[in-house]
Parts: sequence; structure tokens; C-alpha cells
Amino acid sequence: MMISRYPSDTRKFIIYACPVGKLNRFLETYLAKSCQLCGENTAHKYMPHCTLTGFFNADFQSVTLYIEALNQTYIEAKYQNLSLDIEIIKLTFNEKWHGLELQANGLKQLIRNFTLLTNYSNRLEQLRLKDWLHLSLAYDFDPEDSNKLQNLATEIIDLKADVSWELRFYQKNMDWSWNCLKSWVLC
Repeated sequence: MMISRYPSDTRKFIIYACPVGKLNRFLETYLAKSCQLCGENTAHKYMPHCTLTGFFNADFQSVTLYIEALNQTYIEAKYQNLSLDIEIIKLTFNEKWHGLELQANGLKQLIRNFTLLTNYSNRLEQLRLKDWLHLSLAYDFDPEDSNKLQNLATEIIDLKADVSWELRFYQKNMDWSWNCLKSWVLC
């Protein structure tokens, strides 16, 4: 029997930026077809997203505090005219990872402000901020499938497609299902 270091009412949470619109439809089509063509890889366990924090554990009662803090930092960013745009830099195909490399300095600042606001004494762990912003298309795949996955991505994904983004606060369940507890329009 494995003993958890967290109380029983603890859940896993994470903050993502998720694409909405035509680009997202291309990404979802790619994920479905790549699974059919090459089988599942780790990217298939997630919706298309850019990770802004690592997973963090919190008791369910404190979720409201996190959501209120994220809402406050979002409103402050808008008030200060902080650009929350996400720029797609390039489509990258490495030996072990395929995806979109992104840039969003204002969004990184928003998340840094959120972590300062949520420095609660009862927090179970430090929030891990993500410096390398990206959206994964495939990883932990069979190296023999790399060229097929690359060709499929370049065939399906139009980087110039219309896209808007949402900031989302998710709960990850033990069965790998997801609950979006709150979302905000970014751009």
C-alpha cells in the first residue's frame, strides 16, 4: 500500500493556455489521425494546450482561493494593458518531441504575479512556473514513427489559422479525465 504525503481531500491542479478556433480543430484532427496512424503517445492524454505551471496539489477547499487569485491577476493584467497574446514561433520536430514553440512574455508575467498572490502558508508545495512555452503534438513515440508524424503534422496544421486562446484552471482526475474549473479569454 502506497502512503500519500498529502491529505485525502487533495487534488491535482494545473494552469494551461488552450487554443480555440480553427487552429485547435487542426490540432485535434492531427491528434486523432496520428493516434490512428502510429498509436497513442503521451500527447494523446491531454487536450491541445500550453502548460503555464506544473501540476500542483491542493485541498479542494482552497481551490476557490486559487481561482480568485488567478482572476485578480487576469483583471490586473488587462487593466495594465499587459499583452496576453501568444505568438507561435515555429513548428519543431526533434528526435523525441514534436510541437509548436510559443512566446508569451505577458502571460508569463501574469502567472508570476499569480504565484506571488498565492503564496499561502497552507500551500503543500511551490508552484513550478514554465519558462519554455510550447504545445506538444507528440512525445514518447516510437522513433520509427517520427517521419510519419512530421509529415502528418505539416500536412494538417496551418500555423496561420485563426486562433484565440483561453487561460484555464484545470483539475486532473486520477482516471486522466479533466475538469475545467474556470477559464478566461486571453486573445
